[in-house]
Amino acid sequence: MADTSVAGVSNRPSPSEVWGWLARGEVGLAIGIVGIIVLLILPIPPFMLDLLLTISIGSSILILMTALLIKKPLEFTAFPTVLLVTTLYRLGLNLASTRLILSHGHEGAHGAGDVIKAFGDLMMGGSFIIGLIIFAILVLVNFVVVTKGSGRIAEVAARFSLDAMPGKQMAIDSDLSSGLIDQDQAKLRRKELEQESTFFGAMDGASKFVKGDAIAGLVIVGINIIGGMLIGILQHDMAAGAAAETYTLMTVGDGLVSQIPALIISIAAGLLVSKAGVEGAADKALVKQLAMNPLSLGMVSATSGVLAFIPGMPVIPFLAVAVGAGALAWHRSHPAPEIAPMIDLDAAPVEQEEEPISASLAIDDIKIELGYGLLALINDLDGRKLTDQIRALRKTLAADYGFVMPPVRILDNMRLATQGYAIRIKEMECGAGEVRIGSLMAMDPRGGQVELPGDHVREPAFGLPATWIDDGLKEEATFRGYTIVDPATVLTTHLTEILKDNMADLLSFAEVQKLLKDLAVDQKKLADDVIPAIVTGTTFQRVLQALLRERVSIRDLQAILEGVAEAAPHTTSITSLVESVRAKLGRQLCWANRGDDGALPIVTLSPDWEVAFSEALVGNGEEKQLAMAPSKLQEFIRGVREAFERAALAGDSPVLLTSPLARPYVRQIIERFRGQTVVMSQNEVHPKARLRTVGQV
Repeated sequence: MADTSVAGVSNRPSPSEVWGWLARGEVGLAIGIVGIIVLLILPIPPFMLDLLLTISIGSSILILMTALLIKKPLEFTAFPTVLLVTTLYRLGLNLASTRLILSHGHEGAHGAGDVIKAFGDLMMGGSFIIGLIIFAILVLVNFVVVTKGSGRIAEVAARFSLDAMPGKQMAIDSDLSSGLIDQDQAKLRRKELEQESTFFGAMDGASKFVKGDAIAGLVIVGINIIGGMLIGILQHDMAAGAAAETYTLMTVGDGLVSQIPALIISIAAGLLVSKAGVEGAADKALVKQLAMNPLSLGMVSATSGVLAFIPGMPVIPFLAVAVGAGALAWHRSHPAPEIAPMIDLDAAPVEQEEEPISASLAIDDIKIELGYGLLALINDLDGRKLTDQIRALRKTLAADYGFVMPPVRILDNMRLATQGYAIRIKEMECGAGEVRIGSLMAMDPRGGQVELPGDHVREPAFGLPATWIDDGLKEEATFRGYTIVDPATVLTTHLTEILKDNMADLLSFAEVQKLLKDLAVDQKKLADDVIPAIVTGTTFQRVLQALLRERVSIRDLQAILEGVAEAAPHTTSITSLVESVRAKLGRQLCWANRGDDGALPIVTLSPDWEVAFSEALVGNGEEKQLAMAPSKLQEFIRGVREAFERAALAGDSPVLLTSPLARPYVRQIIERFRGQTVVMSQNEVHPKARLRTVGQV
C-alpha cells in the first residue's frame, strides 16, 4: 500500500484528536443515535445488555431529578428531544433482549443477562402470575394515569399559550413603548414567549412517544412469552411447564426493567408540564402551599386522631400522623422568635455604606405626586389604571410629535391634600389640582355651568366650569349632553396639556441623537452629511425645540434635515433655519390645521399691520428685533382676540396667516396670551391646500 503521508507527517488522526472529536456534543449525540440503531439490527452479548439496562435506569432517575428541581419548565426545553431519544433507546433494548430471550432462553434464566433475571426474581416472588399482574399494573399506571394526564395538561397548555401569545406580545410592546423595559429586555421576553409556545407544543406531541412505548411493551411481552414457549417446546424439547416458567421469568423481568424507567420518565414529564405557573423548585412550592397553613394541618391532625380511636382501626399509624400534623400545625402557628445576633462590644463599629452624594443630583424629567387618597388610581381594578392611561398617552404623543417622551415617575406625597396631585417637569411644579375618587367630572360642551348637584370647580387642564357629581347621576348627565370624565382621565388630560407645553424642554440632546440613530438606512446618509458638517448637533436640537414649542411634529426628520441643509450655508440664525424648515413642512402644517370641510381656515393680517411690523423691526441682517410701541402692541392684541373670538363663535379654529418676514415676531407676541393659536406664513401654505378666510386682524 502506498504511503500517502507528506514530508514524513502521517495523515492518521492522533488519539488526542479522536478524544477531542468525541468530547464535542454533536459528535457524541450522533454516535449515541447510531448506537441505538445498531441495537435494532445487531445482536449484543448479555453482559453488554446488563450495562445498557443499568444506564437506562440511571438516566431515567437523572431526568426525574432534573424535572423536580428546576424552577420553571423553560429551563428544560430539551425534554421533548430527551423523551424521544430515551424511548428509542428503550425500544432498542427491548429488541436486543427479545433476541437474547428467544435465542438463549432454553439455557436458563441467565440467558438474557443478570439484570433481567434479578428483576424477574424480585418482582415475581416465585410465581410468574404475580409478575404478570405487577407488570400489567405498571403499564396501566404509566399509560392510563400518568401519560394520559400529562399529555392532556400539555395539550391544554399549548392551546392556551398559543391563544395568549398576541396579548402577551402587545403587553411587551406596550412596556417597551412606555419605557418600562429596553430593547434587549423586550427581545428576551419575546424569545421566552416563543420558547414557551414551542415547548408546550412539543410536549403535547412528545407524550405520544410514551403512549406508543407502553403499547409496544405489551406487544413485546406477548411475543416473548408465546414465541419463547413455542421455541422451547418445539426446538429444544423442553417441558411445557419448564418452558412457561423460564420464558415468562425472563420476559416479565425484561418488561419490568423497561417499564420502570418509562414510568420514571413519564412522572418527570407530568411534573414538568404541571409546573407551569409555579415559581421555585417543586419541593419549596409544595411546602409553601401545603404545609404553611396551620388550620389545614390542624384538621389533618384532628381527623387522624378520630380515626385512631375507631374500633378495628390500627391505632399506631393514625396516632403517629395525628401527632406529627398537630406538632407541625403548632409550630406554624407559633413561629420561633428570632435570635438577636450577639454584639461584640470590643469589635470596631461597622460603618453603614452611605448612598453617594451624586445620587441626589439625579432629576426626574416627568413626575406625578399623588396625595394619599389618590393611590387607588394606580391599583384601580374596575377601570383603566392611571399607569395604563399614561402608557397610552406616551404612545399617542410619540405618534403625533415624533419622539418618545421620557418615562413618568409616580410617587406619593404626604404634604399634598388627600385627593390632590402635582405634576412636575424637571422637578419644577408645572400644574396641580384635585380629583374626587368615586365621583365623575361633568362638563357642559357649550362652556356653561353644569346644572346638577355636586361640587362646582374649574377643570384643571383648560379652566372650564365643571362639577364633580356622584356616580349615580351618570345617566342623567349623559341624557343632558354633558361630557363625563373619570378622575384618572382628568389627571391624564392635565398631564397631556402640560407635556405639550413643555415638549421643547423634554427634547434633550441625547434624545436627538437617539432619533438620528434610529433613522432609516437611506436617510442616515443625509443626516451624516448635515451633522456636524453643516450644522452642529446642538443647533439641530434648537431647531427641533423651536418646532415643538409651536406644537409642530418633528416626525418627518428627512424634510427637517433637508430644510436645514438648504438654509444653513446662508445663515446661522436659528430663527431663519426654523422658517426654512417650516416651509418644507407646509403640507404637514396645512393638513394638521385643516377644518372639518378639508379647507384651511385662516385669519389674515391686514396690510396696515404688515407695514407696522415691518417698520418696527430694527437692526441689521439677522440681528433684527421688534421695537413696537406698547400702545400699538395692546391694540394688536385686542384685534387678535376679537378676530379669533368671532371665529370661535362661528365654530372655527383658524390659523393666523402673515408674511414670512413678520411671522416669527407675531408668534412671539401671540404665544404670551394665546399660546394655542397657530401662526403660519404664506411660504408655509401648500399649493394644493384650499383656503377659507374667516376674518382679518
